Amino acid sequence: MNSWGIPNWLEQEVRERDKSCVYCGVALLEKMPSFGSRRTVATWEHIINDARIITRENIARCCASCNSSKGAKLLLAWLQSAYCGRMGITAESVAEVVKRAIAATRPESIPSPNSTSRPPA
Repeated sequence: MNSWGIPNWLEQEVRERDKSCVYCGVALLEKMPSFGSRRTVATWEHIINDARIITRENIARCCASCNSSKGAKLLLAWLQSAYCGRMGITAESVAEVVKRAIAATRPESIPSPNSTSRPPA
């Protein structure tokens, strides 16, 4: 288990899946460069900002720049930020794991109390 509480099996799975930032798509560096910017260094990200949710759907890797910008902001609010606007980050441009998180948090994805799981007769 790493210092963020991510089990080894999940850490390995996410490292294999997320070779580039799940938000901006930049290729991730594994280590801090001896000189230059740390902007593209890989960081651990909870897509939904809840450290208790340690699942393949919520744990991802993103660049230090995106992680710093997002901070504790809600995903949908952050996607509307000036940073995302400058970087061209949209709900359509992010990685599939983030798109699935967006779909799960949008109001239209939440069934209404009057909805039924059966098709109409």
